[in-house]
Amino acid sequence: MTTTITQTNNNSSIKSFIEEALKGSFAKLPKAGEVVQGVVLGKESSTLYIDLGAFGMGVVYGREFNEAHDMIKGMDIGDVVSAKVVEPENEEGLMELSLKEASYEMAWSDIVKKKESGETIEVEIKDANKGGLIANLGGIMAFMPVSQLLTEHYPRVDGGDKSKIYQELMKFVGKKFKVKVIDVNQQENKLIISERGAQDSEIRKALEQYSVDDIVEGEISGIAEFGAFLKFKSKTEDESAREMEGLVHISELDWQLIENPSDVVKVGDKVQAKIISLDGDRISLSIKALKKDPWEGVEDKFSVGAVVKGTVTKVNHFGAFARLEGDIQGLCHVSEFGNEENMRNALQTGKEYEFNVQSISKQEHRMALGFGTAKKQNKLSAKEAVEGEGEMKEEK
Repeated sequence: MTTTITQTNNNSSIKSFIEEALKGSFAKLPKAGEVVQGVVLGKESSTLYIDLGAFGMGVVYGREFNEAHDMIKGMDIGDVVSAKVVEPENEEGLMELSLKEASYEMAWSDIVKKKESGETIEVEIKDANKGGLIANLGGIMAFMPVSQLLTEHYPRVDGGDKSKIYQELMKFVGKKFKVKVIDVNQQENKLIISERGAQDSEIRKALEQYSVDDIVEGEISGIAEFGAFLKFKSKTEDESAREMEGLVHISELDWQLIENPSDVVKVGDKVQAKIISLDGDRISLSIKALKKDPWEGVEDKFSVGAVVKGTVTKVNHFGAFARLEGDIQGLCHVSEFGNEENMRNALQTGKEYEFNVQSISKQEHRMALGFGTAKKQNKLSAKEAVEGEGEMKEEK
């Protein structure tokens, strides 16, 4: 509503109203910080007068008037307004009020209601940082973490370069997103919104068509340091069929150890994948599950104590990974060399060396290797073996 405030010049009538209101007011005055409602009586100089009924007369003046100038311009005499009590009773017996602070309080209150009701709202993206997007919701800054974006808006940056992620996120500034409030705390000035949350019901309905172990076919739509995104059409045959998108984690791209997902797949590749998890609106996929497990029959190819040749694929602080025949990878623990420096001096990535098999676990896809053609007399301690296997699992 666009209105123009009517300035009241009849000072005597305003003073008379104030006096009568104060005489008839025996109600307990609100405390500072509470929000009250009243009716606009008029404006005199830089003061807004508000009839608070049983509480008497309220005024907005000085800094509070200037800060709320734009709000006051849109008010008419007779309008009902909310204001926050700054001073319950000043020297003139009037209640000093703040329109801006009341608006702030009411904005927080409205946001809490939106969260509780699960209402979907539209916001405009105002800014971005390396962690997500920033929007304005009722005059309050709201943050949307990258994790709360729909997969189609997720920044796909090889190597996870933060400056490139920021550049991708900045492309959304000025665009409108449908979101839901998922976390709100006025005391901490925290307001978190989610684009994923706003799509929950639609996505969940589409996901009802699928079950774990279903096979889907689609196109690689994006690559990140932690895996690849696969986009595929839902099973609905009509034109409204929505596109679904799931994540193939780097560990589910192939049976071999992968340093960079783009070494295995490229954007635009047509692939099949198996659904391995459906968690809320998140779809986890596996490409390697549709490939033959190279560890099948591993005991027939290798035996403990055997000397094997392997190509070093990676060297880190706890050991070296070596690829053997048939894409089997084993871990040679750093203890085989005494320390990390010796290990790095002895091995070079991409070169082939002789190792001896110390242990094999087909079920856990693990093989422990010793360095050289003969078993070491001083075998790994139980602690070292457990640490090495745990670290190998993390790498996979």
